[in-house]
Amino acid sequence: MNERKKSMIRYLLFTFLIAYIIQGAAAVLYRKGQMQIGQLVIALMMFVPMLSVLLSGNSLKGMGWKPVLKGNVKAILTAWFLPSVLTFLGALIYFLIFPGHFDLSGSFLDESVPGALEQLEAQGLTYTKYVLITAVSCVTYTPLINMVPAVGEEAGWRGFLYPQLKKMYGRTKGILLGGVIWGAWHWPLIWLIGYEYGTDYPGFPVVGMLVFCVFTIGLGILHDVLYEKSRCIWIPALLHGSLNGAATIPLAICRTDTGPARLLGPAPNGLIAGLPMIILAVIILYRTLKTSDN
Repeated sequence: MNERKKSMIRYLLFTFLIAYIIQGAAAVLYRKGQMQIGQLVIALMMFVPMLSVLLSGNSLKGMGWKPVLKGNVKAILTAWFLPSVLTFLGALIYFLIFPGHFDLSGSFLDESVPGALEQLEAQGLTYTKYVLITAVSCVTYTPLINMVPAVGEEAGWRGFLYPQLKKMYGRTKGILLGGVIWGAWHWPLIWLIGYEYGTDYPGFPVVGMLVFCVFTIGLGILHDVLYEKSRCIWIPALLHGSLNGAATIPLAICRTDTGPARLLGPAPNGLIAGLPMIILAVIILYRTLKTSDN
């Protein structure tokens, strides 16, 4: 047990130190107006948890690197399509509560990539068509593309950290603690650049940090269950990649000046838009984890 704790502490030191340095660099790029380069830096950060497993003297073996279709078809389909379903339901709830936030003017794209709307018009595409095309890609090939960087996180979190925490603290406590750690790993971005929630809300940045941990706890439960059932690290990576793609759609059809409401949605990391995922996670935790806790 002592050696396991030491191994986990080494892992956490590496993954947090490297990730926090990278997030500081990304924040500098954002403030200099180099958002696209900053986004690339953040994407590369996803490989830090996997790298930290090796730097801490641990192994990546036994995580299920060989894709296995037999017996995993249901898990694969769940990982591929469940995020889109949960994101759609959450966004629907959000826009029913805040109908005035629904927006197809393209303000989100224009702020994210200046000049993008003009490029769409030059190609004969309306913003509505662009959103529809993007939505179709999110349920077809985008999860496979996003799965590649996502496995960098999944090898570290689900492949190494979660099993260690569950052995040390029991299944339920281990998964809950793992979700908090996963959320805290993103905290500098929330503080430095208003990652996910902006800066216009009471209690910035602490409230945003806590809300994001609620999201990562729930999401961590879904990832862990799929990994437990499949024993293939690519399946939680597929879920992770699918969610990263699907989460962009509600933002693309929402006003960008919603202020504190960004804590509520429309992306699934909001407290209202995240309700379908949170409810599902609670049900899973109650039915399949609580009885096996130590």
